[in-house]
Amino acid sequence: MTNDYTTGVNQHYGRSGLLGRIDAALRAAGKDPAHLSQADLGPVDQFHGGGLPATRSLARLAGLQPGTAVLDVGGGFGGPARTLATEFGCRVTVVDLTEEYCRVGEELTARLGLGDSVSFHHGNALELTFPDASFDVVWTQNSTMNIQDRASLYQGFRRVLKPGGVYAVQEVMAGLVQPAHYPVPWAQEAALSFLYPPERVRAWLEGAGFRAEAWADETHNTRPAGPPPAAPAPGALPAAVDLVHGADTAKMQRCNLANQNENRVVVVQALLRRG
Repeated sequence: MTNDYTTGVNQHYGRSGLLGRIDAALRAAGKDPAHLSQADLGPVDQFHGGGLPATRSLARLAGLQPGTAVLDVGGGFGGPARTLATEFGCRVTVVDLTEEYCRVGEELTARLGLGDSVSFHHGNALELTFPDASFDVVWTQNSTMNIQDRASLYQGFRRVLKPGGVYAVQEVMAGLVQPAHYPVPWAQEAALSFLYPPERVRAWLEGAGFRAEAWADETHNTRPAGPPPAAPAPGALPAAVDLVHGADTAKMQRCNLANQNENRVVVVQALLRRG
């Protein structure tokens, strides 16, 4: 990725003050930001389609067990990673290109006492610095849509996986009708968005040495209900997308819903094993 591209990704996702907005939302919901449980974070902690149920579904598909070493690529500020640590006993390494997400993720993880189970690395998914065969699982959940060079991406995933390791994925892909409407939660405009048809993505993965063990269209389970309310109900927490994108969220959600209804995007959940 070029420096301009990296800057664009950070500007889209990394608006300053995210931790302050999260803390304010927690206080408004009657929670103490200094004394949190994983459950307290609720929808704030799942910045992807389908929320916590989708994370749990993908984790079950991957057969995660205590002690599993997971690399969460594009893991943002760590909601799924903390879920994998607390509910499945995994050791999770998060890599994300957005500096603000890494800072917020480290702070929230420390508050939950999960620093020994979840770590954050600011870095580029196309330039993974980990040794060969370091992880049991590579995990991406709505995080590759900003990456154009998928062939190199998947080759890097295979390199860091142990022999027999798996790639667990939930991703937005191109539907039969194009182009997509913008803005959406991952991009204000098409220049930052790289959506490919499922069959092309699968071909790249197989070319990188992966074999699909599960491949399913999960669009119906990740469909947004519609634009968020102007303010959460008393005692309720807002969704992560609202805290990240603020006033832009309603338009993004309208476009996202239209994209799914018009078959401009689909969401695939899959499990692929390293050959």
